[in-house]
Amino acid sequence: MLDFEVQRCTRRCARTERELKPGESYYSALVPQGGAVIRLDFGCEAWEGPPPEALGWWKAQVPDPSARRLHWAPNDVILHYFLQLESQPGQEDTRYVLALLMVRRRIVRLEETETGPAGGETLVLYCPRQESEYRVGVVAPSEQRTEEIQQELSRLLFARAV
Repeated sequence: MLDFEVQRCTRRCARTERELKPGESYYSALVPQGGAVIRLDFGCEAWEGPPPEALGWWKAQVPDPSARRLHWAPNDVILHYFLQLESQPGQEDTRYVLALLMVRRRIVRLEETETGPAGGETLVLYCPRQESEYRVGVVAPSEQRTEEIQQELSRLLFARAV
């Protein structure tokens, strides 16, 4: 298992060196470099897709310091939604993305990745709070579907502070 810390947004485009402004959308990619994993941030105009060696990538928005902060739903709510997705056909990619989010938030931990006879990968996750193990198929969404999933999860799992 690969374990590393993800650095904060550099607020500077890795390709053009242009400063990324508050509220602006950008892409980030995690790339191995030597014995470390570094984060590269790209303005949308400079994004040509993830580098071939990228371990992962995502789209985000530079936070606006004057905007109200977003708060996550409680971990139990996130876990409950994850469990609901298991019985919903066509939501495998959403469940996979939510599983990655839960690993990042330390709601669950990645125990291992299994490869099936047909070559498909399955994440084996463990939730200490529930003392349960979960299996999640690796279903990487398309770029368009990634946008839809981000909007859906934001709508369901974030609340603005007042």
